[in-house]
Amino acid sequence: MRINRYLAECGLASRRKCESFVLDGEVAVNGKTVTDLATQVGYGDVVTVGGKKVNPPRKHVYLIVNKPKGCVTTVSDDKGRKTVMDIVRSDYPDTRLFPVGRLDYDTEGMLILTTDGDLCNRLTHPTSEIKKVYSARVEGELSESELARIRNGVEIDGKMTKKCSAHILKYDNKTRQTTVEIAISEGMNREVRRMFEAIGKNVAFLKRVAIGDLRMRGVDRGGYRKLTPGEVEYLKNV
Repeated sequence: MRINRYLAECGLASRRKCESFVLDGEVAVNGKTVTDLATQVGYGDVVTVGGKKVNPPRKHVYLIVNKPKGCVTTVSDDKGRKTVMDIVRSDYPDTRLFPVGRLDYDTEGMLILTTDGDLCNRLTHPTSEIKKVYSARVEGELSESELARIRNGVEIDGKMTKKCSAHILKYDNKTRQTTVEIAISEGMNREVRRMFEAIGKNVAFLKRVAIGDLRMRGVDRGGYRKLTPGEVEYLKNV
């Protein structure tokens, strides 16, 4: 297989990122540095990146994590904060898992961890139209006319967000909060929170509940489970 795919199969990074490792001269095959992306690699070849040997996993790992608030979506954190990797580390201590996309520090919910670089690249690529569904508790009572502004797109940093679907689930008189389910297909930083800020509303709680038609079922906060073969197949073909 081509060198960038081989490296992605190793769980090193997305295929695109692996291309940069090759072009930067960090990759060697059987002791010889290669910079040609057309280089073919077999499973018997010895491949190193930055002088360290890499090997493709025998079988990819696909996990759904229910990320809690106060946890960062990174492989490691220089500030010593808990990361999503800490949730699965005891069961996968030496597996090169990485998160597909990210959730911000104060956002909870569904996050996929995998060793499959190709799948990660596919789901996070700017051209991907897969929807991410969130449950948001918004401070105050939200009207349909205000929500219509969200649906039609609002301006963030001089750019209009794409049209999205959103509907009100309920209004709680006790907490004075409106629960909204919103599905977006972009990946701007803190996008949902900033969309509501654009109409003068503050999001008190935010949780991702689905990616496409894939729902986070049977996973407690701070826990995880393996994806079923059917779920993996869905993500590869969505």
